[in-house]
Amino acid sequence: QVQLVESGGGSVQPGGSLRLSCAASARTSSLYTMGWFRQTPRGDREFVAAITRGVGKTYYPDFVKGRFTISRDNAKNTLALQMNNLKPEDTAIYYCAAQALSFRVGVAPADFDSWGQGTQVTVSS
Repeated sequence: QVQLVESGGGSVQPGGSLRLSCAASARTSSLYTMGWFRQTPRGDREFVAAITRGVGKTYYPDFVKGRFTISRDNAKNTLALQMNNLKPEDTAIYYCAAQALSFRVGVAPADFDSWGQGTQVTVSS
């Protein structure tokens, strides 16, 4: 497994932007798919974005497509999530995740073996 530490959360008004960052304790070039999830006040853990190793193919659910962009910087061993046009329903704790031990095809939480502690994002007027 790898240690992951998120940063960049905070409070923002609707329509605003935030950029989350995740620092990895291992070379991100050695990690398989990396992703972002969020835990809403209801308690559900939702998939937000994922990016594969190598070609960096990205995946998003419809509710963030066009607003969120995931990227990985293997030179800095970081993962980022640029979030634009934020909505109140985006309020959640955001978690960085990685497939460090083995590659899994899916992007469900169970497909990731390494997790950060989370960073709070609040969208409110």
